[in-house]
Amino acid sequence: MASTTATCDSTNWRPGGTYSGDPGPYELWTSGSCRRGTLSGMDILSAAISSVRIGRAEACWVTKSGSWGLRYPTLDVSGFHILVRGSGWLITADGPPRALVPGDVVLTSSGAAHGLSHAPSRLEQLPPAVMGVDERNPAADVEFLCGAYWLDHGEIHPYLRTLPEVIAISPDYEHSPQLRSLTDLLGADLSDAGPGTRATRPALLDLMLTHILRQWLEQNRDAEWPATGDPAIATALREIHAGPDKPWTVQQLSETAGMSRTAFTRRFTELVGKPPRTYLITWRLTHAAHLLRESRAPLAAVARKVGYSTEFAFGAAFRREYGISPGRFRDLAHATESAEHGTAPRFTTRLPDVSGDL
Repeated sequence: MASTTATCDSTNWRPGGTYSGDPGPYELWTSGSCRRGTLSGMDILSAAISSVRIGRAEACWVTKSGSWGLRYPTLDVSGFHILVRGSGWLITADGPPRALVPGDVVLTSSGAAHGLSHAPSRLEQLPPAVMGVDERNPAADVEFLCGAYWLDHGEIHPYLRTLPEVIAISPDYEHSPQLRSLTDLLGADLSDAGPGTRATRPALLDLMLTHILRQWLEQNRDAEWPATGDPAIATALREIHAGPDKPWTVQQLSETAGMSRTAFTRRFTELVGKPPRTYLITWRLTHAAHLLRESRAPLAAVARKVGYSTEFAFGAAFRREYGISPGRFRDLAHATESAEHGTAPRFTTRLPDVSGDL
């Protein structure tokens, strides 16, 4: 699939600043507009951010000097790079190189191949990004702050897959200083990781991804991007998300939306990207993955909380979705976290070239 790059320009980056409060939620309309105000219906952006939270939350500093280049292959991640110091170029498979200045953000919401370089280049000419072990170098010419959710098992949310594969923005830090403050917080969390990192890192990545996407949506009011301003479909989505344990049928969901089953299925699929039944199963298993990663609840209890009457039926559905049993998924998630937090957080011990993981 050819890569698509979206770019936006606004005011220049200015370091420092303080957090001044959240600007408020955004309404999502089928016309493709985006505006501030009280959320009407189901916030698909929140659902998309929630879906990637089942992955490993990781972040790192990337520092470079002289001539440098990094090429990232296609990966099952949702991640970003923020240029904190210096200058560079964003390189994509089929778009022109894009100059980056401090404060610019590169987002790959569905893990598309891309590269970063000191000068314009072709993507295939850049060396593959590799894992590194050096400490952060304050004297380096270029410094990126990078973060990502690694989706070892699972899939990228349909909303994220319909966005441009590579997004580059110059955020309006004067109008919306929250992203600047979050960058400072994530950088501090990396520099002085201690007890509670398992809680702070995902929370900060959630906020970073949300505000990056908000900035892009704000600067692309007329862009064609998926939304669910349709109140009927929004009602059905809200019911699915609020009650994954309920024995929903497509007929019940269509009645909740006040539509015929046929019209509801067609409209839901057009807006969300999946048929109602498929989306319901995906959401149930996404919620189950959250529970497996974040709790020690018995598998039978997790099964009931996501609408499966038996542990066997839940296990079969989970394996079809993630390619691994629920018990194994939990064991791997907890083993990874133990390995990362038993000594030092994984990314803080391999800083400069860890961007190859994003």
